[in-house]
Amino acid sequence: MLKKILLLFLFVMSVPMSAVFAQSSASLGKLDDISDEALQLARLHRYDDSAKMLNYFSEQFLEATGEEKLFSMDELRIITVAHNDALKAVKDLEQEDEEKINSITKFRLVMDAVQSTHQPLWTSMEDQMMATFSQAKEAVLTQNSKQFENKLDTLLAQYDMIQPSLKIDLDPERVQKLDARLSFINQYRPQVFSEKASQKELDELHDDLVSIFDEMTEDETDPSLWWVIFTTGSIIISTLSYVGWRKYKGDKEKQKPSKGQND
Repeated sequence: MLKKILLLFLFVMSVPMSAVFAQSSASLGKLDDISDEALQLARLHRYDDSAKMLNYFSEQFLEATGEEKLFSMDELRIITVAHNDALKAVKDLEQEDEEKINSITKFRLVMDAVQSTHQPLWTSMEDQMMATFSQAKEAVLTQNSKQFENKLDTLLAQYDMIQPSLKIDLDPERVQKLDARLSFINQYRPQVFSEKASQKELDELHDDLVSIFDEMTEDETDPSLWWVIFTTGSIIISTLSYVGWRKYKGDKEKQKPSKGQND
């Protein structure tokens, strides 16, 4: 009897949540695929088709969010801004190809950050960004101002591409701190290039970048597993409580004097 009760409880608890996870995963996966298709079309310079795909994303996005709560308010805002910027870029005849592709790449990375449970696509920028940083730092050491300006511009552009995704995956305080540091370095370029005290900001920036990339590339437990852990724990607790109650009831029955003993 106890076994049947436990099996029924497990079935009732797991099936609805499994269905919810499956539905949410399918919706996110579809939106992620659409964003990837838009990027691939842009890379082929098929900007009209890319724009159509982005418009199709809007339709599917509205439909998905109307049926279920897939995103937090912050995620909704970040996705909407990135999508609008990407659509505006591919429709702008005056923008360079690189700018168009960068805008759609930024949007693509955001969707992946929302959908991924570990090692999002933006972490693949680590090698490029750290190489650019090293070149900028080398330019400071050799006092090559032209190279420093060029590499800093490149680093800022690379960071701009992943910054919305960082806001998906990291605490707001960490992103704000990184934004502020890069803003300082950009605003006070001459001092950072020539003054030892200001160059400490470069060292701090290096540590921040290394920390962020290392943290996100570590293996993490799939969040969906936490439901399994929680459910299993609840079942164990319920089982122990039930077994304990049965044992308590049995002990009480044993302690009751029989009618023969009372007479």
